Amino acid sequence: MKVFDGIEELREASGTHLGFSDWISIEQQEIDAFAEITGDRQWIHVDEEAAARGPFGTTIAHGYLTVSLIPRLMAEIFSIEGLSLGINYGLNKVRFPSVVPAGSKVRAGAEIVSVDRTRQGHSALIRVTIERAGSDKPVCVADTVTLFA
Repeated sequence: MKVFDGIEELREASGTHLGFSDWISIEQQEIDAFAEITGDRQWIHVDEEAAARGPFGTTIAHGYLTVSLIPRLMAEIFSIEGLSLGINYGLNKVRFPSVVPAGSKVRAGAEIVSVDRTRQGHSALIRVTIERAGSDKPVCVADTVTLFA
């Protein structure tokens, strides 16, 4: 894990790749729980028999489930000391170039795109790329915006 000593050190790292999280498994149990919480029970996510006959041969994780893993995965990649606050400000762009079949392992990589001063503190644009073990294509690429104070 990369540990930054304050926001200025983070700013100086703009344009650099910070590394990768550990691999985590996305099992059907997590997919089912996400479907229950969100109400998104589309067959491609929760009906294993129907999904076996579908385009991917198995159930797949929701795209938003993949996005929701970003805070967990990012916590393994870097931290910043000396701040009182770090909050999710939003996403500028999110794409799902590939799917996450149930039972897959995923990890995230992070690149600091920019860090800018704002009235509230500093806004960091961090590009998060989530990849699936055994695949050359990422499953999610998201430009996250975090406000640090």
